[in-house]
Amino acid sequence: MNKKLWTLFKTCFIISACTFGGGMVIISMLQKKFVEELHWIGQDEIMDMVAIAQSCPGVMAVNTSIIIGYHIAGITGAVLTMFGTIMPPMIILSVISVFYVQFRNNVIIALILKGMQAGVAAVMIHVSATMINNVLKDKNILSLLMLIGACAAAVMFQIDIVFILIVCGIIGGISVWLGEKGGTQ
Repeated sequence: MNKKLWTLFKTCFIISACTFGGGMVIISMLQKKFVEELHWIGQDEIMDMVAIAQSCPGVMAVNTSIIIGYHIAGITGAVLTMFGTIMPPMIILSVISVFYVQFRNNVIIALILKGMQAGVAAVMIHVSATMINNVLKDKNILSLLMLIGACAAAVMFQIDIVFILIVCGIIGGISVWLGEKGGTQ
């Protein structure tokens, strides 16, 4: 068990320290490690965990790592993954704050950050494509309609993502409840 706990902490620490671009980028790296490499979590489980983490208050990457840690090793796993995920940004921000004036005016740093935007966008597109593929694999018309409706609501009508998640969660919950009540689940 100690090796598993160390792996949880180390993985979250390294991913958090080496990944730029926000929650979706870190989540794709967590998915690659815990689903594809270690096989500790199934693809459907990680998608559910991301959905839960995204609908909870707080930083999505931290929320997801906590859920993964809890799923794999209980409370201890949740605490270790949380610290593994938040320590690198805290260390990096502490160092940057000490040298803020030098970083603020450095043209090279500004160009590096600008260049990383393309890589971040590519990773986010990959994560989105994977999630869309999972919805399409289910061949569930309601899930497909919710995907299309949620995309339209967010992109065309700029409806707040929290509202979209709540509505989709309610529709999904009602669908499952009706399916269980009707004996189709």
